[in-house]
Amino acid sequence: MQPTVVRVARLTDPAGPADGTRVLVERLWPRGTARTAVVLDGWYRLLAPSDDLRTWYGHDPERFAEFAERYRAELREPDRAAALEKLRSLAAAGPLTLLTASGSPSISQAAVLAGVLTEG
Repeated sequence: MQPTVVRVARLTDPAGPADGTRVLVERLWPRGTARTAVVLDGWYRLLAPSDDLRTWYGHDPERFAEFAERYRAELREPDRAAALEKLRSLAAAGPLTLLTASGSPSISQAAVLAGVLTEG
């Protein structure tokens, strides 16, 4: 069995052959980004963090660990857990790239999701 390959990238990064399936994991479409300007296979709005959590976090690197913990708890909610299982199926089928509008993808919800999807 091949290991699950999950990448994290900015929505505006050019698509590459190693990307596999490219899905956006933001609640809202990013301002200033034309939908026709990106390569996208799906949009999982339900997997975005709640507005309250996103606002509290504010992409502050010092809050990332707590953000990740709170976000993982949100992912256990029934609707989100069902969407996460669909994403897990995509990841099992081949490479998956989680797209974010964040200027710092390594401390975004996409990075947390990638960790959840690749954990044993």
